[in-house]
Amino acid sequence: MSKPSLPGAARVCDLVVVGSGAGGLSTAVTAALQGLDVVVLEKADVFGGTTAYSGGVLWIPGNAVSRRAGAADSREAARRYLQHETGECFDAQAIDAFLDHGPEMVDFFARETAVQFVPTLYPDYHPTAPGGVDVGRSILAAPYDIRQLGPDMRRLRPPLKTITFIGMMFNSSNADLKHFFKATRSWTSFRYVAGRLAHHLKELLLYRRGIQVTSGNALAARLAQSALDLGIPIHTGTAVKELVTSHGRVSGVRAQGAEGLVAFEARHGVVLACGGFPHDAARVCAAFAHVRRGGTHHSPAPVENTGDGGRLAETVGGSVPLRFPSPAAWMPVSLVPRKNGPPGVFPHLLDRYKPGIIGVTRQGRRFTNESESYHDVGAAMIRACEGETETAMWLICDQATLDQYGLGYAKPAPLPKGPLLRNGYLSKGRTIEELAHRAGIDPVALAATVREYNIGAVDGIDRQFGRGTTSFNRYLADPEHRPNPCVAPIGQGPYYALKLVMGDLGTFDGLLTSVQGEVLDGAGSPIPGLYAVGNDRASIMGGNYPGAGITLGPILTFGYLTARHIAERARQAQAQAQAQGAGDAPVSPAAPASASASARSRQETAA
Repeated sequence: MSKPSLPGAARVCDLVVVGSGAGGLSTAVTAALQGLDVVVLEKADVFGGTTAYSGGVLWIPGNAVSRRAGAADSREAARRYLQHETGECFDAQAIDAFLDHGPEMVDFFARETAVQFVPTLYPDYHPTAPGGVDVGRSILAAPYDIRQLGPDMRRLRPPLKTITFIGMMFNSSNADLKHFFKATRSWTSFRYVAGRLAHHLKELLLYRRGIQVTSGNALAARLAQSALDLGIPIHTGTAVKELVTSHGRVSGVRAQGAEGLVAFEARHGVVLACGGFPHDAARVCAAFAHVRRGGTHHSPAPVENTGDGGRLAETVGGSVPLRFPSPAAWMPVSLVPRKNGPPGVFPHLLDRYKPGIIGVTRQGRRFTNESESYHDVGAAMIRACEGETETAMWLICDQATLDQYGLGYAKPAPLPKGPLLRNGYLSKGRTIEELAHRAGIDPVALAATVREYNIGAVDGIDRQFGRGTTSFNRYLADPEHRPNPCVAPIGQGPYYALKLVMGDLGTFDGLLTSVQGEVLDGAGSPIPGLYAVGNDRASIMGGNYPGAGITLGPILTFGYLTARHIAERARQAQAQAQAQGAGDAPVSPAAPASASASARSRQETAA
């Protein structure tokens, strides 16, 4: 299905969804399967939103995918864990809805759509906290061949360039990545990597992009295929400029497309799923302490995520209060210089866990357990740099560690590091003191920090921060390194440093809504006809990050719940109209009972 053309006159439908990430598409697909006529409007020229850049992991306690894989869990333990993790921001009603309907959502999508999941071995990020578990709550979108999208393959947002290798994606699991780290030391891994590269190069020759996608790109593609199979038009390059109200309710939108300003009338409401505000400069400055004190912020989220949902809702009485202790999912990032244009943003998802790599401030001191989650390390980084204009840390390692694991955008041996030294991405020194001078770190303090760290590291012990003492610390480390997969001394030079600054994976603060997703006004009452899902809606995690997939898990769950709520209200409106003999509030004829038959047909054609 090619890019739909926008009609010249107002298009009438049941539901307008603004945004095509996981929040928007899960809502659209569920609503269509409930019999509603749905239209998706996407500001960018591609669909998939932040989801297409993500790891594609969903945190869903009690899901059947993990249960079939042998994971043991209980709703009570999950609720206890969330109550501990969210603290004063614990919202019992929303958490209960998530725990009750998350597993139901997974079953629904697996049964009715092209969206499929596989289990992972991810531990909770704080597995030793009350109710935490070592495995079983995180699932992953199954890999996907995007040729099944047909011509719409071109409209799928590509993965984030900085975390691919010549455009090739890596699965969000250690099982895939370990072969790339061991390619020069293991014949099995070398053959695995050679096969992956050969297959990817063939894809580039045939299709000019990788077609075997994983992680969030697979989730976005599967959701989009499900929508297209149901006949849901996804209008890309179409920015919503205004909410339309009539008779006291939101009844549609005006959007700017290739053919000018177009109106869409929505019988049963408008759903905002615009991706939060990571690139809304004004709201970012108001929300982020490190920006208010003069620092910078570099989000790898799509540049189109400029807070449109919040601004649109505010025009009809909605609000985006800044109330969470951490208003975003913090992600330490490094800036990759480019010959043309702004630097690329590299999110540090893996290197911090590896043995022989430590993180220090400009003062040359460690400040946290580097093997905690990106959000925890980011929060610690912000605290460690209080009182300073710049919020930054440096990763430090020796030559052998760099060759074995790489560092940020710098890949493991045998790939060259020279270009990254020349463009300033990496700093290098023959001694720790020389490295510190070149990187702008206190040389005396850094030398002392390395000496102190090495005393315990020789025996695999982090005497300062207990690195490697939890299953999550160890999960992304090096399981073959003994005795502690996260800890090794910093050995012989030369030495390397890489500067990290603050970024995010998406915002946590968002529009106030009911559990069902109705946008609330200043008095706490629903604004008729207006809903929010995804990162436009305030996170139920209250600015905390308990585990892998705590963004996408609730996003799909509440997209599913919001769509079902809208569909039920539509049925009630139809019944009332019929009882009054008016017949002026129709619900469209039922959509296909399942998108799976059409999905199977696409799969067979692609095969």
